[in-house]
Amino acid sequence: MTGFAPASPWESSGGDPNDETFGDVVERTTRRDLREDGEADVVLAGEPFDAAVIGRRGAASGPNGIRTALAGVKTHSFDAGAAAADLAIRDLGDADVSSLDVSSIQRQVRAVAEDVHGLDVLPVFLGGDNSLTYPNVAPLLDRGSVGVVNVDAHLDVREVRAAPTSGTPYRQLLEAGLSAYVCVGARHHETSTAYADYVAEQGGEVVTAEAVGQDPDAAVERARRALSDVDALYVSVDCDVLDASAAPGVSAPTPGGLTTRELFALVRRLSADDRLAGAEVVECAPPLDDDDRTARAAARTVAHLVAGYGGGTDG
Repeated sequence: MTGFAPASPWESSGGDPNDETFGDVVERTTRRDLREDGEADVVLAGEPFDAAVIGRRGAASGPNGIRTALAGVKTHSFDAGAAAADLAIRDLGDADVSSLDVSSIQRQVRAVAEDVHGLDVLPVFLGGDNSLTYPNVAPLLDRGSVGVVNVDAHLDVREVRAAPTSGTPYRQLLEAGLSAYVCVGARHHETSTAYADYVAEQGGEVVTAEAVGQDPDAAVERARRALSDVDALYVSVDCDVLDASAAPGVSAPTPGGLTTRELFALVRRLSADDRLAGAEVVECAPPLDDDDRTARAAARTVAHLVAGYGGGTDG
């Protein structure tokens, strides 16, 4: 089974002792320690892999880029107060996803994800490219009905041809028994009619970036209605859902995306759902970034997700 390489130590930013950051509260751990002591609420797991990306590569550096940026983010939320700091947040390190083809990587990552999902924790996977969404979610399919919110500019329901790619994970999941699929943040002229039709045929819901910008509350309610009957919820955030001005460090930056403020509010509200069983932030590519804008947005997405899970409100 694929193992985990330890993450670098999380360090405080120092200075004012009242300025508590994620660097102060996140601790490294191992799978053995998690199984034996159970002292964790949220577990971060890196997946430094981008061999299946459609477009520019660089997301293999995403996990460490997100960690570096997150270490300096303060834990306080005006919705959730100190909820993030009150949670036991552990970092499992990076999965070994080297030297194998994509299909083999997916099989091995699924075994790792199944192990993590078996613990009484919320796993938050740090990507890496979107191809690993399939093995991250697949273990949940054996435990009841599952719905996924794909916060993304793209639908990612392409057919698997020679091998899986970052554009195929949700078709793989739907064919494996995913109960509900919602894409929030999809962009006009960024997908094909055949894939939009496929989502409609599967009973999925698409909420465009334009719809989010026009009425964020209605967009969230549309997503919730589409997921009302599932037992478990998984939230996936692809950084290219953000406008290119906010997230240049992705494989396919384009205009017309969400603002960071819209993304953070959306993620905070979705993660407050008591059915949340897992989450991920993927397609952050630091080598393609400009002044760490994408990494900093991805890190704050994780912070808002954790705050929502720990006690955020719908406001």
